[in-house]
Formats: sequence, structure tokens, C-alpha cells
Amino acid sequence: MIKTLAAQIKEYKLPSILTPVYMVGEVIMETIIPLMMASIIDKGVEVGDMNHIYKMGALMVITALVSLFFGSMGAIYGSKASTGFAKNLRKAMYENIQTFSFSNIDKFSTSSLVTRLTTDVTTLQMAYQMILRMAMRAPATLVFAMVMSFIINAKLASVYLVAILVLGVFIVFIMRRASQYFRAVFEKYDEMNSSVQENVSAIREVKAYVREDYETERFHKASFNIYNMFISAEKNVIAMMPIMQATVYTCILLLSWIGAKMIVADSLTTGELMSLLTYCMNILMNLMMLSMIFVMLTMSQASAKRICEVLDEESDMKNPENPVMSVASGDIEFENVVFRYHESSEKPILDNVSLKIKSGETIGIIGATGSAKSSLVNLVSRLYDVSSGSVKVGGVDVREYDMEVLRNEVSVVLQKNVLFSGSIIDNLRWGNPNATEEDCALASAMACADEFIDKLPDGYNTHVEQGGANFSGGQRQRLCIARALMKKPKVLILDDSTSAVDTATDAKIRAAFTSEIPGTTKLIIAQRISSVQHADRIVVMEDGRIDGVGTHEELIKNNEIYRDVFESQNGGNRDFDE
Repeated sequence: MIKTLAAQIKEYKLPSILTPVYMVGEVIMETIIPLMMASIIDKGVEVGDMNHIYKMGALMVITALVSLFFGSMGAIYGSKASTGFAKNLRKAMYENIQTFSFSNIDKFSTSSLVTRLTTDVTTLQMAYQMILRMAMRAPATLVFAMVMSFIINAKLASVYLVAILVLGVFIVFIMRRASQYFRAVFEKYDEMNSSVQENVSAIREVKAYVREDYETERFHKASFNIYNMFISAEKNVIAMMPIMQATVYTCILLLSWIGAKMIVADSLTTGELMSLLTYCMNILMNLMMLSMIFVMLTMSQASAKRICEVLDEESDMKNPENPVMSVASGDIEFENVVFRYHESSEKPILDNVSLKIKSGETIGIIGATGSAKSSLVNLVSRLYDVSSGSVKVGGVDVREYDMEVLRNEVSVVLQKNVLFSGSIIDNLRWGNPNATEEDCALASAMACADEFIDKLPDGYNTHVEQGGANFSGGQRQRLCIARALMKKPKVLILDDSTSAVDTATDAKIRAAFTSEIPGTTKLIIAQRISSVQHADRIVVMEDGRIDGVGTHEELIKNNEIYRDVFESQNGGNRDFDE
């Protein structure tokens, strides 16, 4: 874990080295100042030597300024190192997430990834800054102050050792209890972020079903759980304060009582006693600071583990050593394909599926919900890998292609139509960044999206809200189809992507495909038989297997499932699941 995180320091190694160096310099200067105070009292005030007072006073001012310089530089470089470290962590996590296959993404919830990229990284940033500054400053102060105390008077300095032992026992006990709460609190953050994300993304449904009060209560519950966790942890941490104060005041009383007797016996000077009292405060306060560092490290340990889970996650799909860099044609072949989302699953999602599709064919795919239609087509663009068997495009196993090359030639319109913030033309250019407005207009015409784009005041420059919330379901589908066509792919997959458009528009889109992209292989998943009945062939899926393949007329005669659904849809307008 440390190795994984340390790799993200990168260009911030120098600030990470200079910060503790400056902090040690600040500690040295602070350690010298009490000695100067002792000298002023013993050799200046008590003997009335004003020159010595002026001389040592000037040195104290200079030392304090040097200490201020070291402290300021430590703060500057510490901030630079920690914020840079956090920036690299976010970048590395985000870039690694982009490489994930669908199966990798399935391991993490969206809210969990958001928490890891935000709250967890911020926690680790604060911990790293504390490690560079406080984790170096506190131990150095303890060591230097203890050494100077023993040099001045070993007998009185031994009082510190007893105090350190007492505080150490209490700190370990309290920190162990507090750390349990800090580890659990980040799971509660996931729950709260999940509540926020679902509520904001589905705000229209929330209002439509008048569920504002329910969602508000759900958020308050998640937020209150975090509150309770932190309160429980802080109660344990706060318990250290009275123990700390009692220890400090006990040390001061002992030092004053024993020191006064030693001054009377001429075995200790007044200035030395003042120095020892100063060192006492430094030692005990920095011991308290160390306890806070332990709290922060405990909190950050949970965050570090969650971040490393994302950084260490390797995509289970990788390019071969010598990938094929071009797709010859739109031919597709499924050969004895068996597919499981999880290798431990007993029953496969797709079971021994074999199918050959010629380039330029239009293939309709129908079946009940859960019959593995989407799973079948997701294998073509290698969004998932087969468990056994093979899927070939252009006569080559998809696992032998460069994934970017393959996915540029296999254009997919997924079930969930997602548009991104920006303009319509920005979204269309996802399919081709160099496309002209004429190219966008041609693709939009094929997808029948021009019918509503041309009526908009700003046309292709119309603003698209996040998720395309300012467009209807049918409009989003047509824009997503147009975006896919911008690639001019050899294979076009429509995963139930015309369900929200009317039958007339659906027919226009299919007619445009036939006339404009005859050489493109088209896989069309649909629930309505009317959307696929004119396809060259129709594949009927049932429980992960192919139940029948043929034209509309052939399946009417030979496939009972298809015939029953056709009759029910034409008679009762029911869907395929029925």
C-alpha cells in the first residue's frame, strides 16, 4: 500500500524532502531559545549586566526570525507537496477507472468511487501534510528538548520520563478505541453519497411520486449516522485533554517544588529552572500532538486502503502484445460462446451460443427480459470477454484486436441513453472529434434527429444539460444513434435504442440504414417485433440460448415463442415478456 501511494509523489519529491528539513530547523531554533532565556536571567538580570541582556536579546530575536522563516518555508513546501500528492492521486485513480472493463466497474458502486476520489483523497492529503510537518516536528522536539533537559539537570528531567510513560499508556488505549469509529465512518460516507446521487439524478421521479419527504429523511438518516460516528470518536479523543492537562500541571508543580529546593541548595539556577519548565511544556504538548497524528493516520489508513483498491485494480481486458490494428469487415461469428459475469457462477448467462453473421446483414434480436440479448452484443465490442468459446469480427477473435481500433469499428448505442453537458454538436462529435457540421447534419438526418434539432432556436448549438435532461426519451435515443453513426462503423449495435420513438420514426430510421449504410452490419435488439420484422434474419433468445434464427416469415411458421409474441402484440399490444 505504501509503495502504491509513494509512487504518486512523483514531481513533488523535492518539496516532500525540504518540508521535514525546514521543520527540523525550526525545532532546533526553538530549542535554543530557552537556553538564551536562562542566560539572560542568570548572567544578565541577576548580576545586572545590561550588555549581556542586550546581546542575548538580539540573538533571541534573530533566532526567532530564523525559526519563523523555517516554519513558513515548511508550511509552503508542505502544502505544495500534499496538494500535489492529492492531485496525482485523483489523476491516477481517474485514469485507471477509464481503463476498467464493465466487470471491473461492477466491483465498485458509483457513490463509492466518488467518495474515494473526493473525501478519501482529501483525508490522505491532510495526513500527508501532517506526516511531512507535524510527524517530523513533534518527535524532533521531544528528542531535542529531552536532550537539553538532561544536559541542564538529569534529576529534574527524569520527571518528564514518568510523564511520557503515563501519557503514552493513556494515548494508546484511547486511540485504539477511537480508531474503530474512524475506520467505520467512511462506509457511512458511501451511503450518504449514494443517497445524494440517486436523489439528484432522479429528481424528476422523486417529484413525480411526491417522495421528497422520504428522500429527505433518508439523507438525514445517512448524515446522522456519520454525525454519531464522529461524535463517538471525538468523545474518546477529547478524553485525552484532561489527562494531558493533569500531567502537565503535575510536572510543573514537581519541577517548581524540586527546582526551588535545588536553587536554595545552589545546585540549580533560576534561569535553568525556567528553561526546564519551557522544555516541559514543549515535550508534553508535542506528545499530545503525536497523539493527534496517530488519530489522523488511523483515519487516513482506511482512506489509503480504499484508494489503493482502485489504483491496484487491473483491467481484466488488455491488449495483446501484437494487436491487430484494422478490422477487415463486419462479419461476426459467435463460436460455442459461454459467458458468465462472475466465474464462480454455476449457471452461465450465455450457454453454448453459435451464430454467423455476414457483413452488411441486418440482424434483429428479440427475447424476454433476462434472456441475455444485451450480454450477447456486449461481447462483440469486447465490453466483456467470453468465459469460453470465441467471438470473431472480420474473421479475427476480438481478443486479438487493439481495443480502441475494435471499438471504433463497432459502434454501440446502449440501453441507457446518456448525453453529456455541452451542446448537441459537442455530443455528436463524441463519435468523430473532427466532424464538420455537415457530417453531424447527415448523421442526424439518418437518425431522424434533424426533425427536432432544426426546430430549436440554436440548432446544433443548443445546450444539453447533464444526462440530456432537457430532451425527451425519444430525442435522446435519436441523438445517441446519430452519435454512433458519426463513427461510420463496420458494425452498428442498437440495444433497444428505438423503444421511445414512435413506430413511424422507427421505420424511417431503419429505411435510412438500408439506403445509407448498406455495408454496415446492424444488430438491433428490440421488444417490438415491428422493429425487427424486416431484418435479414431474426434471432430469438431464451434463457441465454438461441431458440430460433430465421426471417420473420420463417419464425412465424417454425418458432412457437416468436409466433405467440407476434400474435399477442398484434392482438393485445403486449410486450415480449408476456
